[in-house]
Amino acid sequence: AGPSRIDGVIPWRQNSLFSAAFQSTSKFRSTQLHANVSAVPDGLCWVSILSCLLLACSYVGSLYVWKSDLPRDHPAVIKRRFTSVLIVSALSPLFVWAWKEFTGIQPGPSLLALMGIRLEGLIPAIILPLLLTMVLFLGPLIQLTMDCPWGFIDGIKVVVDPCFWTLCLSDMRWLRNQVVAPLTEELVFRACMLPMLVPCAGPSTAIFTCPLFFGVAHFHHVIELLRFRQGTVSGIFLSAVFQFSYTAVFGAYTAFIFIRTGHLVGPVLCHSFCNYMGFPALGTALDHPNRLTILSFYVLGVVLFFLLLFPMTDPLFYGLPTPVCTLTSTHGSICS
Repeated sequence: AGPSRIDGVIPWRQNSLFSAAFQSTSKFRSTQLHANVSAVPDGLCWVSILSCLLLACSYVGSLYVWKSDLPRDHPAVIKRRFTSVLIVSALSPLFVWAWKEFTGIQPGPSLLALMGIRLEGLIPAIILPLLLTMVLFLGPLIQLTMDCPWGFIDGIKVVVDPCFWTLCLSDMRWLRNQVVAPLTEELVFRACMLPMLVPCAGPSTAIFTCPLFFGVAHFHHVIELLRFRQGTVSGIFLSAVFQFSYTAVFGAYTAFIFIRTGHLVGPVLCHSFCNYMGFPALGTALDHPNRLTILSFYVLGVVLFFLLLFPMTDPLFYGLPTPVCTLTSTHGSICS
């Protein structure tokens, strides 16, 4: 007896027809998504790089429009800088719009979606990238827990206490480090720059190009350290080089998250968390009474981080393809 038939179609033949139809539909959808960006205009890379450079200069320059002899941590200086940097950040989408009009690139997703402001996949974008970053900081978190004088219940009580949050929100340095800086920097240096860089360089190259603007932007701290003589000249420049390296690596990580998830909220939360944690205090860990335990968690955190990096940022959780990935015809492993 031959193969059984369902509605006159041999089963293996039916499966092959479904497969061919699925591949044809996927190919058509991909072609539609990238039809408007397949032809890269001449000079696109120069326009994109100059636009990003202008945007970075506008952001950093806004910090110095105020004349003051006070240090950067003074509440009056912080409040003034809040005003100027929030204005630049609010205007930053205009850079992307002007770039889009000038280059003639007409992406399928809206401008807000390209910048990671959308509802699809929002809940995973809030939870998963932050959890992944906490895994990376597993060692420092264990060390912080061991050294904390509070118990778990006491910590929960503090977190849910309105007085605690009132105190935080009234602290200008806390607002700067945990709210304003993460939000504005990720909006400007990730959400606005990556849509301009991806069509030119591709997702993978854009991940490592975008942080260069972010790292260089942090060199302005050298001016203030030299101005207020907070250390030797060589020490200040060594510190600046280290900060550039650290911020560039961090910028590549949040750029990776932005492209993989297509959301702004994930990079903002990770940025705020990293600002709170600071650079891991390896020296303190080496001198800790429980250093073997802590160092084991340091290693475990790094290993788990690299194992979970792609699974926890899988675009399937956030809506495939993510908006910024529609700007390139070559996806690679970053966008899929």
